[in-house]
Amino acid sequence: EVQLVESGGGFVQSGGSLRLSCSASGFTFSDSIMNWVRQPPRGGLEWVSSIDRYSTTEGASYYADSVKGRFTISTNNAKSTLFLEMNSLNSEDTAVYYCAIGGPPPAIFSGSYYYNGLGDFTSIGPGTRVTVSS
Repeated sequence: EVQLVESGGGFVQSGGSLRLSCSASGFTFSDSIMNWVRQPPRGGLEWVSSIDRYSTTEGASYYADSVKGRFTISTNNAKSTLFLEMNSLNSEDTAVYYCAIGGPPPAIFSGSYYYNGLGDFTSIGPGTRVTVSS
């Protein structure tokens, strides 16, 4: 059974930092497209960042324009864990953040992408809430 469990969310002041983690099990972690996506309080399911194991560039990382330069995605393959280091947070980063497997290849995104829904992914975690106070 595939399981994804996010952690690390919380309250932070504008300009602060958080590190999200996603503990994964039940699938081949090192052979999947791994994504961070988010849903703000009054918005759709937005792509944040991905690592595409199928990319011609090994371990290629992709970022939405809204987070590029501030967020860093990484993995610990030995521990099947996905991370998202978030710096210079602002109020627009307030959202529930989800770890998700699969979905469209991020190479086709042009800086931003909104998913139709949870069904776009092979599997998605329950999410962790990030609140940034201005």
